[in-house]
Amino acid sequence: MAKIWEAENRFRIWLDIELLAMEAMAEKGWIPADALARVRKNARFDVRRIDEIEKKVKHDVIAFLTSVAEHIGDDSRFLHVGMTSSDVLDTSFAVQMRQALTRLVREAEKVFEVLKRRAFEHKDTVMIGRTHGIHAEPITFGLKMALWADEMRRNVVRLRRARDVISVGKLSGAVGTFASIDPFVEEYVCRKLGLKPAPASTQIVQRDRHAEVFSTLAIVGSSLDKFATEIRHLQRTEVLEAEEYFSEGQKGSSAMPHKRNPVLSENISGLSRLLRGYAVTAMENVALWHERDISHSSAERVIAPDATIVLDFALDRFRGLMDKLLVYPERMRKNMDRTRGLVFSQRVLLALAAKGLSRESAYSVVQKAAMEAWSDEKDFSSLLWKDREVRALLRRKEFDDLFDIGYYLRNVDAIFDRVFGG
Repeated sequence: MAKIWEAENRFRIWLDIELLAMEAMAEKGWIPADALARVRKNARFDVRRIDEIEKKVKHDVIAFLTSVAEHIGDDSRFLHVGMTSSDVLDTSFAVQMRQALTRLVREAEKVFEVLKRRAFEHKDTVMIGRTHGIHAEPITFGLKMALWADEMRRNVVRLRRARDVISVGKLSGAVGTFASIDPFVEEYVCRKLGLKPAPASTQIVQRDRHAEVFSTLAIVGSSLDKFATEIRHLQRTEVLEAEEYFSEGQKGSSAMPHKRNPVLSENISGLSRLLRGYAVTAMENVALWHERDISHSSAERVIAPDATIVLDFALDRFRGLMDKLLVYPERMRKNMDRTRGLVFSQRVLLALAAKGLSRESAYSVVQKAAMEAWSDEKDFSSLLWKDREVRALLRRKEFDDLFDIGYYLRNVDAIFDRVFGG
């Protein structure tokens, strides 16, 4: 990913744009074909020389064009004809962002695949579902992974859509009116680069596009943050239902030799904060003065490489984390049993209501037993069976069947079919 943002790649794209513009003009007979041939043969640049020139002229595109002109001589008069700097800068930026997003799409697809694999691996691994951090009802760890996989698939779609949104170039001149360059040149160059021409532009491509892209990167990062936060909770000592792989020789603390910390997940949570910050900056770049100022430019030189590199790293880190994630089914079952059957409370509530008891009365009966089981650490079902209303409405077998965990998991296959197909 870093190579996409290196000067060598950036200047190579700039040169491609300039040469393609000449090619379009030569096709129309606006510049001599033999001049195009000579320029194609001789055109090149030197990064160090560009830096040297820029120190004097204080303008990166002029420094680049000067460096190229030193190699092509008099034919440089056919270079950059009718164009403004942002024609080159914004079109090349679109190419770089397209390259970056193509890589991010591939990395997000890899994350989806590992989540899918872990989902099927643990489709029937029972654990407690939690709401507000408190035990709710049984789920499976595979369902949790299927949920994440479904979200990552949406993120793949978002990244592809972002790639389309940013794949727009412009060669429309100083204020976007094509006063000194023909629209054919823009259409030709963009087509050759795999871009679409901006339907309308000023001196720049409008930054609402970029804001959408960086917002997408932030959304993907926030998904990773969500997943990582869950792993951090599951790895807490009191829970320990899943754990990051701890390699031989790894150390968790300089002071406490026993420590095994969720450092990879914590890294991902921290990086996601950067991505959300970059999105805010991109939104601030939307409002520029009149047909253009350059307040966006300095910010984009930081956030574009940073955001794409950060997300690329975070996706790779999360994929490796999930690939080796340790899962502890026995601990999951043990934790679920800690509340002595309270997870079945809704099932009993519904059964009593179905037998004719009002919902309010049924809720009162079940809650009374639940609170006693919770505070006195007693078995929930035993307390319920002592209640006269329960025994009057339910036969013993009916009552016992309410505590079958399979009831909660009977639609797991259907959910998997929805997420992954039949």
